[in-house]
Amino acid sequence: MIKLAPLCVLVAAVAGVVAGELAPPERSYKILMLLPVSSKSHRNVFMSLAEALADRGHEVTMLTNHPKSSRHPSIHEATHGLPYLKENNMNTFQNKNKRFTILREKVVAIAREMYRTAAVKDLYRRRKEFDLMLVDNMFNEGAYPFLHEVPFITVFTSMLNPHHSAVQGNVLHPAYIPSITYARSSSTSAWRRFLKTVSHIYTQLYWPKWEEISAIQQEISAQFPELPPLLDLERNMSLALINTHFSIGIPLPLLPSQVEVGGMHCRPASPLPQELESWITGAGSAGVIYFSLGSITQGIDMPVQYRDLFVQAFRRLPQRVIWKYEGELEDLPHNVMIGKWFSQQDILAHHNMKVFITHCGLLGLQEAVYHATPLLAIPLFAEQPVNAWFVRDSGIGRFLELVDLTEDLVVDALTDIINNPKYKENVMRMSEGMRDRPTSPRELAVFWTEYVIRHRGAPQLRSPAAQLSWVEFLMLDVLLLLLLALFLLLFILRRFFRDIAAKLFCSDGNKKKSD
Repeated sequence: MIKLAPLCVLVAAVAGVVAGELAPPERSYKILMLLPVSSKSHRNVFMSLAEALADRGHEVTMLTNHPKSSRHPSIHEATHGLPYLKENNMNTFQNKNKRFTILREKVVAIAREMYRTAAVKDLYRRRKEFDLMLVDNMFNEGAYPFLHEVPFITVFTSMLNPHHSAVQGNVLHPAYIPSITYARSSSTSAWRRFLKTVSHIYTQLYWPKWEEISAIQQEISAQFPELPPLLDLERNMSLALINTHFSIGIPLPLLPSQVEVGGMHCRPASPLPQELESWITGAGSAGVIYFSLGSITQGIDMPVQYRDLFVQAFRRLPQRVIWKYEGELEDLPHNVMIGKWFSQQDILAHHNMKVFITHCGLLGLQEAVYHATPLLAIPLFAEQPVNAWFVRDSGIGRFLELVDLTEDLVVDALTDIINNPKYKENVMRMSEGMRDRPTSPRELAVFWTEYVIRHRGAPQLRSPAAQLSWVEFLMLDVLLLLLLALFLLLFILRRFFRDIAAKLFCSDGNKKKSD
């Protein structure tokens, strides 16, 4: 007898998507989200999807390095409790090389110790109970033992990494795709394209042997000696949910297994606390500037020369300034309000907001575009310079390097952004494109998450190119055969014409002798 129930569910699901809304799921799924190495902003991306899945009746468990934050009854948060990635231990103003060395050491330490904690032990013991796993792509190779022989989705909380895209069989073209190791403007000059190509090749060759990956592999192999190599486990991903969108970035050629869900954490504004609302409204027509360097960077870690520079720059402005700063500041200008935390999206959405001064992390960039707020980008590390160049090149704000900052530069940049209408017009146009979609990014992420479960890992999504070696993908063996065939043809033709020439000259010589 043919089982019609799953087919009916599938038909209903497709019909729901056509109608613009998701059909009810066939049953409640158990989903495990793995982000033992993450920032609060990355956790927010996962939490947005977790809440959407939980609202549909699924049971979601999250392994994080943060305290419990959700009140949803169907979301269960487990933390390994290791102290290595506390915000007060991460100084993003440090020397770049030292900063990444410290981060690498912390990530390796988590991979070594988290499987000894009670929460992780319990989850690993029960891992086969889950219908699907989702893992954060950045620095979470230590969680890959969970993924062995189970379907999983990789979530790209920042830009699509060329390495991970190549793992899926989609090699991004270096002529126009930036990489974190070479974050420059969108220029396509021969020199820029050469540098981008070198950067992509370097990343592809260096990544598998990167000290962090090798060190994590050693730690995991010591605990799970029968486990396949971590990068082999990575190749088994069913799907990639990518936190980007072509309207706020570079349009990319993507596989069916690569789905853009950029901005799924963005939401309409909620009312602000009365005191903050009054303060913003009280700024009058001059408006308000919001200054935040994200969830990882702490204001108290800012070097004194930069802190004083901003204080003096803000003192010269007619606007009021809301500054996310975790410490105390003396002699603060009357037009500046500081606080350890603010509801960023609700502030950015306010009609009196003029500029967002930001480190230009992808989530903050998406929120600014969603709420149509121009930006002053001051990137610090990781993919932030790539985003800052995009802000400048797309005309939705200005870009200043931290090392070049002066009081006059900050004042002039903010004055230009506020007084030149092109920045507001450009960001409003981009916001319209970001919002104009057939379905919300959250619904899209939910659909594909359930799709992978319904289709038992959805092997039909996987590109055959993912199984090819780089020699096979570049067809170097085929090119070698073609070259050999060409040389053989040239050799045969050379011998043929040499023999013809020899016969002709030989016959001419014999005729002369007979004459």
